[in-house]
Amino acid sequence: MTTAMSSFLDAFKAAAEQAEAAEGQFRQDIARQIAAFERERAFAFRRLNLVRAIADAVRQAESEEAALANASAALCAKIGWSTDSEARTEVLTRFRPVTQAIFRNLAPTADESAASVQSLLAEFENWYAQSRQTPFWVLFEHYIPETPRVDF
Repeated sequence: MTTAMSSFLDAFKAAAEQAEAAEGQFRQDIARQIAAFERERAFAFRRLNLVRAIADAVRQAESEEAALANASAALCAKIGWSTDSEARTEVLTRFRPVTQAIFRNLAPTADESAASVQSLLAEFENWYAQSRQTPFWVLFEHYIPETPRVDF
């Protein structure tokens, strides 16, 4: 009777282990999906906030040249860049078409032929991801170290 008991208990044990493994896999899959949604949400809000800041900077400009300068300054401020480098200059140069599209879309004479800000920003993002092997929006992840609180 011990062999028979062992046989059906082994079957229940195997079923329990299989259910546990399936649950673990499901939890891992869901965690990956949640992380992907969190990242996409964060990137979407970063897009919104950046385009809003660039639009505000461009809106104050009287010419396209001034708009480009204002937008570059706003972009650098948002990312936290305070010095120049070849790589940063390349990013700012590649971002210019987005700024130009925003400028043209905000112009009083904007028409249907104005370039799509969304499509130009997507092209910029694709270029950045391919050339830097990381999404552009990770530049906005500023780590702020905790500072110790000292009471006297």
